[in-house]
Amino acid sequence: MTFVLIPAQSFLMGSDDGRPDESPAHRVWIDAFEINAYQVTNSEYAAFATATGHAPPPAPFNDPQQPVVGVSWFEAVAYCEWLHVRLPTEAEWECAARGGLEGMHYPWGDDWPLQDAAAGPRAVGLRAPNAYGLYDMCENVHEWCSDWYAADYYGVSPDRNPRGPETGSRRASRGGSWRHQIPFSRCAARSSLPPEFRYADYGFRVARDGV
Repeated sequence: MTFVLIPAQSFLMGSDDGRPDESPAHRVWIDAFEINAYQVTNSEYAAFATATGHAPPPAPFNDPQQPVVGVSWFEAVAYCEWLHVRLPTEAEWECAARGGLEGMHYPWGDDWPLQDAAAGPRAVGLRAPNAYGLYDMCENVHEWCSDWYAADYYGVSPDRNPRGPETGSRRASRGGSWRHQIPFSRCAARSSLPPEFRYADYGFRVARDGV
């Protein structure tokens, strides 16, 4: 894995011109952390499945360098525990995706994402990284985050290292995917699923505390 250090910083999280669950835009302080430059690939997940006896995901995309998809939140967490890492929080993910840019809709600025006539995710790392050197942020597959999801969380979240509500029925996810590029490709866009669900455009990347 290729970890990138995201320095401690404050950033403007959320958006006041998007969906209601993205508002209010609010300033958040994030401690330093590290996040993988790439989404977890099929080959990486296969090593975990072989070592632990977990079943491979029931997804039709088998290229070793494609991001693994069709994994539930629980399976993503199990992978993280195997490697002594974790899923990023929503706040960490958005901070990393923005790459230090304030007020921009996407990691690359305000231009709409490139359109793919894709029937599945592309191999990781084929497009240019953001300013932090992270690939496929807001693209390719939706990425599980550690937080429980609540549509009104931004109204009550702490301003330092928010980690989501204490309980819930859905886990947060971030980023656009090969099936849903435009609606969820903005840095501030939020999505969620019940943690047991497996979708062919849901994957993840891993993080760990900064050193």
